[in-house]
Amino acid sequence: MSDINVSEYELSFNIEHTNIVKTIRFLRDEPLLSFTQLIDLCGIDWPEKKERFQVAYNLLSMNNNSRIRVKSFTDSNNSLPSITKLFPSSDWYEREAFDLFGINFEGHKDLRRLLTDYGFEGYPLRKDFPLTGYVEVKYDEEKKRVIYKPVELEQEYRNFDFESPWEGVEYPKETLKDD
Repeated sequence: MSDINVSEYELSFNIEHTNIVKTIRFLRDEPLLSFTQLIDLCGIDWPEKKERFQVAYNLLSMNNNSRIRVKSFTDSNNSLPSITKLFPSSDWYEREAFDLFGINFEGHKDLRRLLTDYGFEGYPLRKDFPLTGYVEVKYDEEKKRVIYKPVELEQEYRNFDFESPWEGVEYPKETLKDD
């Protein structure tokens, strides 16, 4: 367990992905804790980190009127264990994280696209995904069906370089002047 933080009466901490199921089961089954509701599971993309994807599990204890956020990191080559056996509602959340970020959940019985088309290329919430996407979808009146065609841009696609000293995610801090 690392990066323990309490903010606005909510505890959050990071754990190794190998401990996800064990930790969440403990939080759910321990009578003094009783975190029996999974409120949300969301993905976060940190492209500058070695393990670029973070998954946050937000749990609620109705008995104690408290919330907790359990976070874990992974990369695109590894998968996180599914918690669908602990919280069946996580089925939809895990599918959403897979569809939008490409995060795999080992043991998930039906990990397929949920919000995008089956032929969709890439993962639209990754920070390296182009804003315009790769294809344009439109209805063709002559063919009477939806067609896909390559995106045509006035300006050539520009790849964002996170390592460049000139382009980065760090922005200059504002300086306050004393009056």
